[in-house]
Amino acid sequence: MRVFIAGATGVLGRRLVESCTDRGHEVVGLTRDDRGDAIVRERGGEPHRGDVFDRDSLVAGAAGADVLVHAATKIPIDDADEADWALNDRVRREGAENLVAAARDVDADRLVLQSIVWVARQPDGSVFDESAAPHPDRSTQSALDAERIVEQGAEDHGFDPVVLRGGYFYAHDTAHTRLFAERLRNRRLPIIGRGLLGREDAELSFVHVDDAARAFAAAVEGDATGTFHVVDDEPRTFADFLRAFAHRLDAPEPRRVPAWLARLLIDDNFVRLLTRPMPTTNDRLRRAFDWEPRYPTIEEGLDQVVDRWRAADDPPIAEASH
Repeated sequence: MRVFIAGATGVLGRRLVESCTDRGHEVVGLTRDDRGDAIVRERGGEPHRGDVFDRDSLVAGAAGADVLVHAATKIPIDDADEADWALNDRVRREGAENLVAAARDVDADRLVLQSIVWVARQPDGSVFDESAAPHPDRSTQSALDAERIVEQGAEDHGFDPVVLRGGYFYAHDTAHTRLFAERLRNRRLPIIGRGLLGREDAELSFVHVDDAARAFAAAVEGDATGTFHVVDDEPRTFADFLRAFAHRLDAPEPRRVPAWLARLLIDDNFVRLLTRPMPTTNDRLRRAFDWEPRYPTIEEGLDQVVDRWRAADDPPIAEASH
């Protein structure tokens, strides 16, 4: 097949380019500069200069494509303000509108959208699945809007829609994972919990980006349509994640702070993400695409992250200290 990927130079997209080319597909990746061109070429793809905000550039890049993938995001990393979140909203919404238009114009068979599981987290913190009613907040409303844009586009134009909601991403080359490691090493990343003293932890759903990319590649090739949750096998708390990470980094045990205090120093959207439960399962994804995670728990995934850093002698490992 011919596959067009918007977001081809991101941590998910570059893995997806490589996965699809390894499976024998012809891949065109959207790029914006020379560095992006090199990233796509190194993974076997063909770069196409354009922008998710430029509909004509997407139509030109997607010419002849069987499958389009919207994996472009601009999620803020740290110290985000309203302008940062507004840009991410625009990438999600306008990007979805333009990819739908491109799918229509090139008569594509399938459009795969990246979304996030916490658009459907339940107010009571209970386990939920793809059929659960969504409960978006400030940072997730645009992800839900993008889902609806793709679903309506599929009804109007006849392509197959696939929405893959990812859990909390981590990998050796994601900015958030690296930032976590550096701050754990320097005792600047606490466990954020609910309650007066911050002792109440929320179960979250995580996924290693390698596993997420394999799920997207399976969805590109598969026949199933609809919404699927891309998560590992065991929801865990943020406290579990940070303690396991600190142990592997030989970093100090992270301290605790209550959410009400963290909000004075950290973006409220990030605090909300980590302190409201989002436990879900990958059951529907497994059945639909014969997929299973290579890293079914955070411990196994973090082992891989730290092993990669040690092999490269990267700073989060080389500079670890008590």
